[in-house]
Amino acid sequence: MRMLLFGAGYSARALAREIAGDVEWIAGTTRDEARFGTLEAAGIRPILFDGEAVGAELAAAMAETTHLVHSAAPGHGGDPLLRLLPEPLGEAMPKLAWVGYYSTVGVYGDHGGAWVDETSECRAKSKRGRARIDAERAWQAAGETAGIAVAILRLAGIYGPGRNAFTKLEAGTAHRIVKQGQLFSRIHVADIAGFTRRLALEGAGGMFNLADDEPAPPQDVIACAADLMGVDPPPEVPFDEAELSPMARSFYMDSRRVSNAKLRASGYALRYPDYRTALTAMWRDGSWQA
Repeated sequence: MRMLLFGAGYSARALAREIAGDVEWIAGTTRDEARFGTLEAAGIRPILFDGEAVGAELAAAMAETTHLVHSAAPGHGGDPLLRLLPEPLGEAMPKLAWVGYYSTVGVYGDHGGAWVDETSECRAKSKRGRARIDAERAWQAAGETAGIAVAILRLAGIYGPGRNAFTKLEAGTAHRIVKQGQLFSRIHVADIAGFTRRLALEGAGGMFNLADDEPAPPQDVIACAADLMGVDPPPEVPFDEAELSPMARSFYMDSRRVSNAKLRASGYALRYPDYRTALTAMWRDGSWQA
């Protein structure tokens, strides 16, 4: 297995650490040369990608890649990789056997707090949500044309070491914004890595939600972390009175419960089935820190 991480961000780096013993090599793209050290620390050979062209180093890696994990968001021109590659996909990546595409549960849009699964209607109205839907379909079509297995992984809100309620409380950036009936689903980065590794080793395609067992109001997560830290939680602020950026406010426009039944039916056991289990473990072992 020779793995290319297209967009070697937070989740992709966690995967690199998880799958290191199973691969011959891992390479990953970044648009910032200053991040080379971060990638190398995760066992990733960094490749600079400017978003405009497939350079010689990236082309050489793609020619030998057997497993591709794609986590880069679509841009104005569509998917940042597919728009630069010839069709079929195998022409640029002749040894490619499996693709994992990191999407988002944001594609479901607003379902009024109801449960959604992989068969539910995608109601996203934002430009970024619609772009994700288009990118999912483009990768599914590219896989079908090339005869390559494609797994679409719809990720819930991601948290883990260095990115969690504890770090927000420590930095003074935690808020408890209350909107009646608002629910968010979330997933620990270790479970993203663990499930992706399993699919990659099996060469399995399909559509999967990656979310834990318990969708919950965001203010409850902050309160739980504050209790574990032994500090007072920030006061609750009604949504209508909260000072939020346009993007942050947009997240509160959608409410749904994301089902992980298909993930569980696959036989994968979540390491962190709910935020309380995860926060308690992270606080006790210190893994909440980056």
